[in-house]
Amino acid sequence: MQSYDVLIVGGGPAGSTCARELVQGGFAVGVLERDEFPRTKLCAGWITPEAVADLELDPSSYPHRFNTFDHLVMHIRGLKFRLNTVQHSIRRCELDDYLLKRSGAVVHRHTVREIAGDDGDYVIDGQYRARYLVGAGGTRCPVYRSLFRDQNPRSKGMQTTTFEHEFPYEWHDERCHLWFFRKGLPGYAWYVPKADGFLNCGVGGVAEALKDSGQDIKTHWHHHMDLLDQEGSVGEVQYAPKGYSYFLRDHLGTVRVDNAFIVGDAVGLATRDLGEGIGPAVASGRLAAQAILTGAEYSLEHLDFFSLPTMFGRERRLSKWLERFLRRRLGVLEVNEGAI
Repeated sequence: MQSYDVLIVGGGPAGSTCARELVQGGFAVGVLERDEFPRTKLCAGWITPEAVADLELDPSSYPHRFNTFDHLVMHIRGLKFRLNTVQHSIRRCELDDYLLKRSGAVVHRHTVREIAGDDGDYVIDGQYRARYLVGAGGTRCPVYRSLFRDQNPRSKGMQTTTFEHEFPYEWHDERCHLWFFRKGLPGYAWYVPKADGFLNCGVGGVAEALKDSGQDIKTHWHHHMDLLDQEGSVGEVQYAPKGYSYFLRDHLGTVRVDNAFIVGDAVGLATRDLGEGIGPAVASGRLAAQAILTGAEYSLEHLDFFSLPTMFGRERRLSKWLERFLRRRLGVLEVNEGAI
């Protein structure tokens, strides 16, 4: 049996960030990851400056695709806004592999099936043992399922579903575009250019609202592709979109049980307005590492519910009516702290 100070289940941004800080703190860390990296990871690949800072990522030395926008273009019911905010795009297959290798942790390709306790330690599948356990395995994280699900059930109203495709494409429009609520979509669609000739296009919305509308996410994907074709943004592409589901930020329940922690999508931390999950995942990974290293309380309550206030809080370029419109349509009126 292989023993570590900490076992982390899942090697995505939350898990690799947590691992790196623990390794730097002198802990022996093992990461159990079911997929072989580099892996295909569905994600628009939009990353905020705050996430870049938390990752201690230097764009000038990052060896993979890294694109920077000095503004975003937002489309809402026929209106177009230029929003001056620096944001970035990456390819997840590249970023995740880079971060995991950089962490310095020992990585085992392993699918977790059973988690047991033994004299204060956690034992996984009779093969791996550690005093601390971190669940960073995404929405279907086995640590969440085994240790947290009963006392921390997820809200179906916060489940979002997406349909997207990332592909080689010599794009001509270098701007990142977001379309909110087009044709009744309870969410938004996107066009995200990546450096060196890649493009990600997709749609995402609240699953329950989609079901109530009698439509599904694939219908909205076709609406979006028709729009991009009509505008000449994308043409002559054989699309092969795929879908996935995850949970938006809700009022948090239990995120630590004894020496077991959950982080990132295992908690459900993606922001309610833009579904942005990389930043909250990275922040939660760092907080879990600090709790293990220093004995500090592990709390995620202060993480933002929304992306837009962080992005535009300094300039307040969004008008008051637009703020109220987004609140009403996104169904977040009950949330005041950190709201738009």
